Amino acid sequence: MKNLLLYCSLFVATINLANAQKHLENGDHVPSFTLTAQDGKEFNTADYIGKKVMVFYFYPKDESMVCTKEACAFRDSFDEFTKAGAIVIGINGGTVASHKEFAEHYKLPFILLSDPGNKVYAMFGVKNKLFMSGRETFVVDLKGKIVYSHEAMLQGKEHSDDALAFIKAANAKK
Repeated sequence: MKNLLLYCSLFVATINLANAQKHLENGDHVPSFTLTAQDGKEFNTADYIGKKVMVFYFYPKDESMVCTKEACAFRDSFDEFTKAGAIVIGINGGTVASHKEFAEHYKLPFILLSDPGNKVYAMFGVKNKLFMSGRETFVVDLKGKIVYSHEAMLQGKEHSDDALAFIKAANAKK
């Protein structure tokens, strides 16, 4: 019986490893995907490559404490991101309706995408933490390449601050 349990555990672990996606790193191309935003419109990455720097921030849940601080930090810096040529996109597995309520409640001026089943999370290789969806931010340049990423589960505001600082520094080098 013990051997059977061990075998089953190893089999499940092997399947999980086979299904795990590679974590995207600097220099990797942004995956092509289409998701629905809080306003019901479709967002496709291909529509923005070459036009805008994209800031994707993955967060666990609408209306939770750290996620709200993170969203409000992106909101408070939204004009600076826009002036720097960037578009901000929040992503999690919540529904379009939940994202709409969250955006209206906190007057979030940016896109929130619904990722049912966390398929885009998997494309980026964002790992779950503490039984929740992970929290990670990626900056994608005009060529569609990831040029910056930041992972910190409990420091929501840091994601906005650090992504903006990176974009401003990159713009200063041009």
